[in-house]
Amino acid sequence: MTSIYDQGLDRVAANHMALTPLGFLERAAAVWPDKVAVVHGAARTSYRELDRRCRRLASALSRCGIGPGDTVSVLAPNIPALLEAHYGVPMLGAVLNAINARLDAATVGFILRHSGAKVFLVDRDCAEAARGALEGLEPRPLVIDIADPLGPASGGIGEMTYEAFLASGDPDFAWSWPEDEWQAIGLNYTSGTTGNPKGVVVHHRGAFLNAIGNAITFGLGPETVYLWTLPMFHCNGWCYTWAVTAVGGTHVCLRRVDPALIFPAIAEHGVTHLCGAPIVLTMLIHAPDTVKRRFKHLVEVATGGAAPPSAVIAAMSQMGFHVTHLYGLTEVYGPSTLCAWQEDWDGFDADAQATMMARQGVNLLTMAGQDVVDPATMTPVPADGTTIGELVLRGNTVMKGYLRNRAASDEAFRGGWFHTGDLGVKHPDGYVEIKDRAKDIIISGGENISSLEVEEVLYRHPQVMEAAVVARPDAKWGESPCAFITLKPGAAPTTEAEVIAFCRERMARYKVPRTVMFGALPKTSTGKIQKFQLREQAKALGERHE
Repeated sequence: MTSIYDQGLDRVAANHMALTPLGFLERAAAVWPDKVAVVHGAARTSYRELDRRCRRLASALSRCGIGPGDTVSVLAPNIPALLEAHYGVPMLGAVLNAINARLDAATVGFILRHSGAKVFLVDRDCAEAARGALEGLEPRPLVIDIADPLGPASGGIGEMTYEAFLASGDPDFAWSWPEDEWQAIGLNYTSGTTGNPKGVVVHHRGAFLNAIGNAITFGLGPETVYLWTLPMFHCNGWCYTWAVTAVGGTHVCLRRVDPALIFPAIAEHGVTHLCGAPIVLTMLIHAPDTVKRRFKHLVEVATGGAAPPSAVIAAMSQMGFHVTHLYGLTEVYGPSTLCAWQEDWDGFDADAQATMMARQGVNLLTMAGQDVVDPATMTPVPADGTTIGELVLRGNTVMKGYLRNRAASDEAFRGGWFHTGDLGVKHPDGYVEIKDRAKDIIISGGENISSLEVEEVLYRHPQVMEAAVVARPDAKWGESPCAFITLKPGAAPTTEAEVIAFCRERMARYKVPRTVMFGALPKTSTGKIQKFQLREQAKALGERHE
């Protein structure tokens, strides 16, 4: 039945336009034309100039035959060229494929082939991997050499430099607003630790909404100075590539994540916000005292990618950083939940506050819904803080699906929700707490043991810098916890027996690691601990008795 509110009230150009983050740059250039948009070393780029450079890029790509639905790949660290690609590429309706700059040649080659990239922008620091990736690739994309002034002076493999390519474009290029906000804006590949990575397709609508959600959640504004400690290639920088521009903030580029660069950058530029995985926070906490600096202002830090131990949150607070805990995945544009602060937590002591903040929390305001369910029946688990289920999400900030992989897409969207593969509980206050990846849960004597819970205790040990816990085959219990630990620099000698005794004082006996190994932890190119490698090591250890 047609409502009176539909009669003679049509959707027309005047009252409806597709949502896209591209409009953020156009507005910023109009509102703050002379404001510094990008800081890179000694270089400063205004919003007027940033807009013109992005239009040049779009124009140059158009003259090369790039159009709607074509893929443009970029292999680079956090430099202005990659930020510009987040606007210039989709201005044509083309799709940006920001590739992890730390990947090996074989994986980069797979991504180029799978995505069908027609243009490939390569920073000289990544030339070796790119050269190997291009070997035997047919058809070969047009390769553009990014000669970043803070990067290598030679070693490019492109047909021309990025600046020469931009010079061929029109700074007044009239780009097209997407007709359909469901149109793809980006293609991001998962880490692929157990096989070839999957191509996650994201759209203009989701990018717009998640950027706005980030700006509101993280308190971004025109005074924001955002330091790029989070890779722009990781979920399009969690959409902060667009969010910072939306509010007219300043992007401070950073080629390398190094405390010796981060602390001076915060002090010099008055950085107000930064993001990063818990490993970045750990690097800052354990940086040498000669590198650390104190700031007169509070620096907001958003962290995600893995649950930050409460000890890490507490240590960051002591250094003058305020931590916001987010949770998300590539498939949901980065952040999808946050641990929203409650006023009554103000009365808690520091350790209790950190424990509350270590939870993943509630859905971002731009994520329509989240729940913890029995993955087989899709029945919500009770909000008792103990019953484990799978975290599922739904809303406009969920991917379109996996490129050329319908089976994986259908499985991910089973039951009308996106299945994260993360196991967690719902607390009585409705806050979600991730307990483990489905593949990482430890089942010992029929009891479920959360590896994250054991790791949380290990991080409280005064000598422990990093910890990871996996299942080890156990003849009696089926599985038992096996801990892998990296000690702090200059830490006093610590034994397996001492660590086990420390854990026994703080958790149920069946959760205590039966095996403890010391050394560096294997990590992915985005800094996540590679537990699948640790599980293989644990299998080879054989059974040990107390």
